[in-house]
Amino acid sequence: MPFVRIDLIRGRRPEDIRAIADAAHRAIVDVLAVPERDRFQVITEHDADHIIALDAGLGFERTDRLVMIQIFTQSGRTTEVKQQVFATIAKQLEPLGIAGEDVFVSIFENGPQDWSFGFGRAQYVEGDLAVPGR
Repeated sequence: MPFVRIDLIRGRRPEDIRAIADAAHRAIVDVLAVPERDRFQVITEHDADHIIALDAGLGFERTDRLVMIQIFTQSGRTTEVKQQVFATIAKQLEPLGIAGEDVFVSIFENGPQDWSFGFGRAQYVEGDLAVPGR
């Protein structure tokens, strides 16, 4: 855990898509201190006209290199840690030719009761998995 959704505009090479996923995962492992094998990612490519991401009034333009990342994770991280996740992801993506204005990241928090890793069971609640940070 965490669960990560990555949305991209269609047209990248498979190795570039994997590099983006790897960079996001590396940042999450490094900053959130999750185990390397806690990797749950879904990558979706969209036609260019199926992603709309304006600048929210910040005064910059995005390109077709846009990467949108949603991170679903257990609650309890500080604002500073979340800011570090944002900065680290942007830094990890920069060498891949993805500029800062094309990196959009959001973190969604929830609790241990909100996760099932298989078999229709709540492994955190049932004690099969240790709740991260506890």
